[in-house]
Amino acid sequence: MVSTASSRSATLGIDFGTSNSAVSYAPEGGLASLIPLEGEAFSMPTAVFYNAEDRRTHFGRDAVAQYLAGTEGRLMRSLKSLLGSPLLLEKTEVNHQQISYQEIVTTFLAELRRRATRELGEAPTRVVMGRPVHFVDDDPERDALAQESLLAAAVAAGFREVSFQLEPIAAALDYERRLTRESMVLVVDLGGGTSDFTVVRLGPERMGAADRGSDILATSGVHIGGTDFDQKLSLEQVMPLMGYRHLGPQQREVPSRVFFDLATWHLIQWQYQPRAISQAQALRVNYSDTRLHARLMEVLKRRHGHHIAHEVEQAKIRCSQQEAGTQIDLSVIEKGLHATLEVADMQGHLSSLLSRTVECARTCVQRADLADGALDAIYLTGGSSALKPFQHTLQAEFPGVPMIEGDLFGGVASGLACIGS
Repeated sequence: MVSTASSRSATLGIDFGTSNSAVSYAPEGGLASLIPLEGEAFSMPTAVFYNAEDRRTHFGRDAVAQYLAGTEGRLMRSLKSLLGSPLLLEKTEVNHQQISYQEIVTTFLAELRRRATRELGEAPTRVVMGRPVHFVDDDPERDALAQESLLAAAVAAGFREVSFQLEPIAAALDYERRLTRESMVLVVDLGGGTSDFTVVRLGPERMGAADRGSDILATSGVHIGGTDFDQKLSLEQVMPLMGYRHLGPQQREVPSRVFFDLATWHLIQWQYQPRAISQAQALRVNYSDTRLHARLMEVLKRRHGHHIAHEVEQAKIRCSQQEAGTQIDLSVIEKGLHATLEVADMQGHLSSLLSRTVECARTCVQRADLADGALDAIYLTGGSSALKPFQHTLQAEFPGVPMIEGDLFGGVASGLACIGS
């Protein structure tokens, strides 16, 4: 914790997510309330757009809308995925200035604080930041570095007292407020970049306890989330239209790195650099069908990568919600071009990722030394937990255990603020 003399009247809880972020406020000893961030919306995309035309910085839905409208500028998404990576300190050119991705994270957190100040009438100085069970799998040093980087960004954004709590534990404490009896709960927090699990004992008689450590039976986490699902669907359904797995004149596949980077939210912007474009241009000799290569170059030169990623994400959501096939609109590349995403396609493409995620949930229950019958509920939070293929896979692993969908985007932030109040 970073601490200096400051007012202890209020605490913010910030769920800085890979895809979406939320903020909650709790007066000392009081209940948490979510803060509207964009109009009446209590969450907003973790997105920053640097407008090259008016030199303004846009955030959230506004940032995405500016980019999709074709405004000249730079869109930054999935910033959380860079925590713990050397790329965080890399600099990129924005409106003729060199800034690091660490500074962009600070800019986003400062904007969350500014919007909270606007709603509260005072500038909060205390914050509890959420963190996944693992920022980085199987690498404690990089994991610690990720938290240190997020701490530095929060301090630079103006917070004087900063503490951290595991996101699934924050979600559990938010859920606890709705319980009328003691329950053993598997909390499932699926975000854009990580999947976290906690087995915790909850109940109205336990809420006032100062130390809840003995109620947390086990935690587990894996670095798989919604952006990984997007990447897989993009690689399988979209990137073949630009040459992924295409066999060239020598019956060899086109080198695949450019397609993986184009399908990965936080790596897309690097493909717009002159060197990357030059390397992609040199791949033309690897193509039998040069029309596919022309599409790839159109995407890179016109900077359509984020637009395609957005279309894939929206198609995933539609396919899940409607449990019916849908189209991925690729007309930005070529008039009339599209890819189809069927329910069976999504289930098949994501099966390995979903299995690994649910296996992590099983590990958590095993660490708690519980039989499935001892679980009273599975509590879902995090936007990616709404994905129907995931829910089906999870329910098949824990048949008969009630599955409860909580506040997918605001539950963690509310729990964080409660912890600090």
